[in-house]
Amino acid sequence: MSSSGPGQALFAFVRHWSRRASASDHEVAEQGRLVLVTEAVHSLTQRGIPATVNAVAHEIGIDQSGASRLVKSATAAGYLTMRAPETDGRRRQATVTPSGHTMLEQAHDWQEQVFDRLAEGWSERQRREFHQAMKDLVDRSYALDA
Repeated sequence: MSSSGPGQALFAFVRHWSRRASASDHEVAEQGRLVLVTEAVHSLTQRGIPATVNAVAHEIGIDQSGASRLVKSATAAGYLTMRAPETDGRRRQATVTPSGHTMLEQAHDWQEQVFDRLAEGWSERQRREFHQAMKDLVDRSYALDA
């Protein structure tokens, strides 16, 4: 059996982190879902894409009904609001509330702490190169979606 390539390593990493919040810890899993949907809305907005339920569903790779439930939960938690834009009253878009931005800042701080633990012993150059490579992968993944 051959050693795994970088693609396999990437997907093994994604699988590992996608199951970090166990189903038995409902509160942690629910908070993770709230972060996921709020982050999706934030990312879409940052890229100039209206954060409709369908866009959120596409962003996180789930069906429209699942995305609708997540958006509804994050709205009830105070992290998102749903509004019709002035230009098209038929379509509703999600926006991140001030509480949502605070929650994302806390989530991002935690993400940086986890990365610091994972990259313990790395040189500053390794950290910079990894960061740039990951940004390049994300940018390329968005380009492939277009």
